[in-house]
Amino acid sequence: MSELQEQIQRHLDTLVGTGAETGLQVAVYRDGVPIVDAVAGTADPVTGRPLTSRTPIFSFSTGKNVAATLAHLLVARGFLGYDSPLTDLWPEFGAHGKARATLRHVLTHTAGLPALPREITPRELPDWSGVCASLAAAEPRWRPGTAMGYHAYTFGFLIGELARRATGRPPCDLLRRWITAPLGIEGQLYFAAPEEALPRLARLEQARGWPAGPDDGDAILAPWESRPSAEFDNNDEILGADIPSVGIATARGLAAMYNAVLQGELVDSAQLAELSALAFEGTDQVFGPPVRMALGFPIGRIGAPAWENSVAFGWPGGGGSYAYADPAHGVTFALTKTRLVPDFDTALSVTSILAGHLPGTS
Repeated sequence: MSELQEQIQRHLDTLVGTGAETGLQVAVYRDGVPIVDAVAGTADPVTGRPLTSRTPIFSFSTGKNVAATLAHLLVARGFLGYDSPLTDLWPEFGAHGKARATLRHVLTHTAGLPALPREITPRELPDWSGVCASLAAAEPRWRPGTAMGYHAYTFGFLIGELARRATGRPPCDLLRRWITAPLGIEGQLYFAAPEEALPRLARLEQARGWPAGPDDGDAILAPWESRPSAEFDNNDEILGADIPSVGIATARGLAAMYNAVLQGELVDSAQLAELSALAFEGTDQVFGPPVRMALGFPIGRIGAPAWENSVAFGWPGGGGSYAYADPAHGVTFALTKTRLVPDFDTALSVTSILAGHLPGTS
C-alpha cells in the first residue's frame, strides 16, 4: 500500500470515526494507473451495512460529469457537432426563439433554460417525454449563447433527449454501452439504476442543521432544484429514473471514466483539447459567481487559488461529492459520500493531501 493510499485512508477513517462523515469513497488515477482506492463508513445508517468501493452512491450533480462525457461521445461518433442546432434532431425545440441553440450552448449552460418549467416537480421527473415536451415549449430566459446560468436539471434532459433522438436509445442504455461496459465498470455508474441494483445502493442522510435557505418566489430555480435532499435520493422511483443531470456512482467509476478520457480511450487528443478549453466566461445568472466554462464542465478545481490557473475540469455535486480530471498532470479524482452537507470541506481536505504527494496539483 502506498503512502498516499495510507494517508487518505487514515483521513477517511478519522472523518467517519469522529462523526463528521458517515460513508466516504475516494479514488485517484495518475497517468492511467489507479493510485488511490479508499473507503470508510457505512452504506446504510439504519442497518449498518458497510460501504465498499463498489457501492454506488447517489451524488447529485457530480453526475453531470457523466452526462457531459456522453455528449462528447455523441460528437466523437459523428451523431452531431458542438455547433449543431438542437433543432436538427429536435425540431419542436425551436419554439420561442430557441432555434439558434446548439450543443455548445447546452454544454456551457448558456442555452437559456436554467430551470425546469414550474409544472415539473420531482414527481414528474421520471416522465421523460413529459419533461422534454415542457422544455421544448419553454421560453428561454435569455437568447442562447449570450449569458450563462447553471442548468441544474435541464442540462441532463437536453443532452439526453439529443442522445435519444440521435441513437434511438435512452441515456441510461448509452451509458452502459459506451462507457461502463467497455471500461469494465458496469454497476458503478448509473443514470437509472435497474431494480435488481437498488438493494446495493447506499442510502443518504442529511446533516443536521442544514440551512434551509430562502424560499424566494423570484429565484430562478425552484427550491428542490437548488437544494439536495436525502429524501429525494432515497426514493426508489427517482433512483430508477433516467435523470442525467444527476447520477449514481462510485468514486472508482467516476475516476476510471475520467482516466479513460485523459488516456484517449473515449475521445482522441484533439477532442480532449477542444472539450477542455475555455468556451465561455461570465457571471452565473443563477448563483452569481464568476465562471469559466469548458464544453460541459467548469474549469478549475474548487478551492484552488486564483493564481493557480488550473486547467482541471469537473463537477461537484450538492451535498459534497466531487470529481475532476487534470490533463496537465494526468490526474483524475473522485470523492463520493453518504452524508449531505452544505460545503465541500471534506473534498478540499482530501485534495490537499493529494496535492502534498503530487506536486503541481495543488
